[in-house]
Amino acid sequence: MAKKNDTLKQAQKGKNDEFYTQYEDIQREVNAYLEYNPDTFKDKTVLLPCDDPEWSNFTKFFAQNFEKLGLKKLISTSYAIESKPYVKDGYQYTIADYLTEYEKTSPQYDAEKSPKFGKIFTLTRRNKKKINIDDLQWSYMKGDGDFRSDEVIKLRDEADIIVTNPPFSLFREFVAWIMEANKKCLIIGNVNCISYKEFFPLIKENKIWTGCRFNERVNGKIMTFMVPDSYPLTGTELYVDDAGKKYISVAGTGWYTNLEHGRRHSEIPLMSMADNLKFSKHKEIKENGYQKYDNYNAIEVPFTDAIPDDYEGIMGVPISFLKYYCPEQFEIIGLDRYTVPQEFLVGGRVAIDGKPKYARILIKKRVQNNDN
Repeated sequence: MAKKNDTLKQAQKGKNDEFYTQYEDIQREVNAYLEYNPDTFKDKTVLLPCDDPEWSNFTKFFAQNFEKLGLKKLISTSYAIESKPYVKDGYQYTIADYLTEYEKTSPQYDAEKSPKFGKIFTLTRRNKKKINIDDLQWSYMKGDGDFRSDEVIKLRDEADIIVTNPPFSLFREFVAWIMEANKKCLIIGNVNCISYKEFFPLIKENKIWTGCRFNERVNGKIMTFMVPDSYPLTGTELYVDDAGKKYISVAGTGWYTNLEHGRRHSEIPLMSMADNLKFSKHKEIKENGYQKYDNYNAIEVPFTDAIPDDYEGIMGVPISFLKYYCPEQFEIIGLDRYTVPQEFLVGGRVAIDGKPKYARILIKKRVQNNDN
């Protein structure tokens, strides 16, 4: 009989309805937290909800690195087949499309339960020298595996850290679900989530922040996901591998977390306002200087590296600032649309010469206490 690791790999190749996070992206992100604190995951219970354990790289990564991370327990849950979309991208899915050889060849396979119930995979520290992916145990859940169900809420309450790529349409609700239980998390989301009225206050209050990789290129690529076989490949940042699987790079995507990491506490190296006006690499700064908004007492700083380190007033910076944000260096005042009275905004934005700027985060330099 094939080992679990082999059948999990085979099952992953057969999946065709989700955007799947690549193993190396998970590994790169998790390693950044371990560099900051090697005990980040030690003796912790990690929950991977909204997952499909048979083919998920999240499950594969945390199971294979169970010992290295020092985990206490790993829990991964999936939605029931009947709760998944049956028509997508013009393709009519059937139960057979979602059923894997891994499940069908398992002793606990039940043809009646399979479509109706979610599955739960667990890996627990036992009296064994080494724990790995072959030790994963699975069973059918009592319900469909929805993260909002009492069954998964109980698992959430048991967990210390929640890690997943949640359904984008449920991002707001999923984050609220995490925060109401006061859990640590590491999740993937779109940069546009920052402007959500339910989510931005968490950023402002330092209850959640951007991860180590956020809306940026690594080795020339933005974050890339495996996509359904039926997914139409258009654009430039996509490819098909030797096995015929499709991949697409998604702009404006990255990690959100409330786990500490090194970048978060690294201050941005900045120049004075006078030096920026003379030496900035940005033509807009050298020619126009730092303009004031028509409708708010703040200056426009269109580039993070052009923030003047000697300006003590409020500054409007682009959302991309957040991936460099150090809470010891700056205070977040708000987001223009939520901070500036709506009657003063132009097109819902702060403006210069009557022309609205794209969403701006309003920040202020923290006063440094130099008393020794």
